[in-house]
Amino acid sequence: MPTTAITWIGGPTALLEYAGLRIVTDPTFDSPQIYEEPGETTLVKTAGPAIDRGDLGEVDLILLSHHGHKDNLDWEGLELVATGVPTLSTLQAASDLFGGSVIGLDNWETHEFRGVTVTSVPALHGPPGSEKFVGPVTGFVLEAPGEPTIYVSGDNASVPLVRQIAERFAPVDVAILFAGAARVPGLDAALTLTATDAVAAASALQATTVVGLHTADWAHFSETTADLEAAFAASGLLLATPRGERVEL
Repeated sequence: MPTTAITWIGGPTALLEYAGLRIVTDPTFDSPQIYEEPGETTLVKTAGPAIDRGDLGEVDLILLSHHGHKDNLDWEGLELVATGVPTLSTLQAASDLFGGSVIGLDNWETHEFRGVTVTSVPALHGPPGSEKFVGPVTGFVLEAPGEPTIYVSGDNASVPLVRQIAERFAPVDVAILFAGAARVPGLDAALTLTATDAVAAASALQATTVVGLHTADWAHFSETTADLEAAFAASGLLLATPRGERVEL
């Protein structure tokens, strides 16, 4: 049986080895830079990827929580999608990203891919009512015979939505949580999980292992990897995932 493992590449991006597949989450492979676009919040990337896009090797599947923000899909990430790697995302992403390889899923819709069932699960990129500002976002649950059940939160900030997901899937073996409490001007709230909310989410899911992503490399993340580690210190659930190192789950 193939080993389940994860390699944190940077920001929200990781290489997940699962059921014989090599899966990339929210691909961001640009070098550090400033992203300025008319009508959009300026975002600053402070560190490059641990693995360059060209050095990834074969990628079987991309899980893209949403496509509208550079800290989840940057220029190099878009190039990866454009190579034709099957990409699961929101219905809006499938409409906006041309090329045919992006498959849009509605909440609770499933997609079968080479023996793995991927379920699109609800996510909210900020407080209630923020959808009109930040756009749609999705999370994912991965299941396969004889393999751990894995939840990938995407840019979700809502613990109540995680509780809904838990009603269907708990206990979850591995919870990959996008934390960092991202904040931008104009929205006085965290747009991703705070460290405290990440603990609550893991508890709701009855997760036995937690992996934290989205805690570094971007200036608008208001909490750090150290904050997440401190929040999970008592439980011991948080798996250490040093940048660029393959860690078995």
